[in-house]
Amino acid sequence: QVQLVESGGGSVQAGGSLRVSCAASGFTAVTYCMGWFRQAQGQDRETVATIYTAGDTTYYANSVKGRFTISQDNAKNTLYLQMNTLTPEDTATYYCAASPLSLPCIHGVLNPSAEFAYWGQGTQVTVAS
Repeated sequence: QVQLVESGGGSVQAGGSLRVSCAASGFTAVTYCMGWFRQAQGQDRETVATIYTAGDTTYYANSVKGRFTISQDNAKNTLYLQMNTLTPEDTATYYCAASPLSLPCIHGVLNPSAEFAYWGQGTQVTVAS
């Protein structure tokens, strides 16, 4: 059965770095559109980054471009998000998700909940000032 399990969240000071992981099972992530999303308290869920390894395609939100890097270890079937130069605005619950189709990764995410069929439980990232 399909499962996505996030880990690696925690507390870090502003300017620091953190890497969150998403272990996938029940499917091969390299053939899926994979994404990281985040939701701050009282805010809407937003797209952070996506990757479609089979199509060699990545996307980053403007707010994280140049600071965050999405990657995938195909052998481990694991998705990563390396977060550098963190600010308090990055504080949120971070979720990984998977879409069996490439469209969201190639043409952009329009509705995360509708387009991504599988979601992890989330991992909390807190950036202190």
